Amino acid sequence: MNPEVTDFIEAIQESWKKELCSQLRAIVYDAIPEVQERIQYKKPHFLKNGKYAAVISTSKDAVSFTIFNTSELALPEGLFDGPLERKTMKLREGQSFDSNQLSSLVNQAASGL
Repeated sequence: MNPEVTDFIEAIQESWKKELCSQLRAIVYDAIPEVQERIQYKKPHFLKNGKYAAVISTSKDAVSFTIFNTSELALPEGLFDGPLERKTMKLREGQSFDSNQLSSLVNQAASGL
């Protein structure tokens, strides 16, 4: 684990966002054990074989999680937005998601990287 990403998450002021970012990071590690991570464009990026696999981003009222290489995935309706090759899920305080499903989607998307 990259200490810069750990520092990024630890510096988040809102506890729900900090917890959610930690959960999303753990999901990426579960889905892609060989993942590399770094801070780029002031947010955590997760790479496999030097290619983007996922990104975590925070905003005023949400945490966004983007999965790359999604053109071949069957994604649940209404959960993700974005162009065919990358999809973003915006999570707000109190909103739940299926972590096993998300881990599976990240794994499937990364398998082509």
